[in-house]
Order: sequence, then C-alpha cells, then structure tokens
Amino acid sequence: MKTLALLGSPRMGGNTEVLLAAVSKGAREAGGEVELVRLCDLNIQPCINCGGCDKTGSCILEDEMTPLYERLLAADRVILAAPIYFYGVPAQAKAFIDRTQALWNRKRLLKTEGRWQEEPLRKGFLVSVAATHGKRVFEGAILTMRYACDAIGIAYGGEFVVRGVEGRGAMGRAAEEMRKAEEAGKNFML
Repeated sequence: MKTLALLGSPRMGGNTEVLLAAVSKGAREAGGEVELVRLCDLNIQPCINCGGCDKTGSCILEDEMTPLYERLLAADRVILAAPIYFYGVPAQAKAFIDRTQALWNRKRLLKTEGRWQEEPLRKGFLVSVAATHGKRVFEGAILTMRYACDAIGIAYGGEFVVRGVEGRGAMGRAAEEMRKAEEAGKNFML
C-alpha cells in the first residue's frame, strides 16, 4: 500500500519527526510502502487565489508542489505530521494544504463531467504533537486535515496526537506514546 508521509515540521529531528517515524514504522510492519517527504525542504509557494485551477483543476504555480500532486493522487494513504503552532499547523504544512485547492477543483470538474469515482479505501491521517495540555489544542489541525483530505479526494482516517511534549528529544523518551504511535501506524493500514 503506497503511503505518502508528509513531514510538516520545520524542525529537523524534532518531536513531530520522531513521532512520524514511529507511525511510519508501524505502517511498514503492516505492509505499507512509506515515502517520506519533508515539506520544509521543498519550495512550495502559498496559494495566490488566482482562480486558475477553477477552470482546469491544475495549479498555475510551478514549483516543488507540482510533482506532489501526482504522488498524492497515486497514494493509498496520506499521513500529514505537523506540530501545533498557535492551535494550528505551521506555515509549511498550511502552504501545502492550501495548494490542494487545485485537487478539490479537479474533483469538482470530474464530478461535473460524470467522471469522478469515489475511492473509499484511500485515506488520510494526522500525526501531531503539542507542547501544551489544552483540551482543544488539536481541533484546528484536525479540522484543517479533514478539509485537506476532502480536497485530495480521500477519506479522513483519524489522527494520532500527543499533548504535553515540550523540548527537543522529549517525544523519543515517551516510550508508551511511541509504542501507541507504532500501533496507530499499523491500524491505519487496515
């Protein structure tokens, strides 16, 4: 099962990356073929709301998001891993999500032409870490991911989130959460 794992954290080797590695390990153990993409390493321009994709289903901007469209469409599973910044995802992850508007328009146009086919087995998953313990800290990221999945044309398959992880290396020391993350990765492949 082709799995595209998108790391939306700007911090190399940070808690989000460590958590994504555990989820990816579980996915591989369950038979998933996981490809990691570090969004911070890519030049992804923000959406300019030009309306170009309204007519074609393709983004007019040509940057390192362009090859990601085909990889997203070919993936059976899409994982977005992003830390929480001010109750949302970081700018790098948000730029990627905003650019999926082209895929939403592609889907809309295909539906209009009667050529859209639902693929209920394809799904997306959110992996996130927050330093705070706030009861509602993940709500914005979850809602954003739900809409991103809709734009991509995949079902929302849930999330694995961890509160109260602060400081570099803290996630790796949370043995029980890391075990649960591997299990979540396995279950996401089902």
